Amino acid sequence: MHWNLRLVAAKKGIWKATDLQRSLAEYGLVISSAKMSGLWSGQPLSLKLKDLDVICVVLDCEIGDLLIPEPEMVSWSVPDERSRWPSSCPPVIPRPRGHGSSPPE
Repeated sequence: MHWNLRLVAAKKGIWKATDLQRSLAEYGLVISSAKMSGLWSGQPLSLKLKDLDVICVVLDCEIGDLLIPEPEMVSWSVPDERSRWPSSCPPVIPRPRGHGSSPPE
């Protein structure tokens, strides 16, 4: 995902992180300067959904404006059968039928 906060804020005439920080505080979202710096300058490590709602209200935007999917960044490969289980796991060997207990009559 690409975090697009600065561009969305700029489209709303907000050019400084401190201006956005003040606007968010007016809606009850008080953010520390360190967290605001992380939101403004790069990819946030974590963000509460409730906080994302406030950001969307303040910027009059949708979540899709702030979070841009980047499917090309996802790599997928089928794991090798041998790499599925740790080498410390013993192999499972099924027991032959007929040696278990009989069902009740």
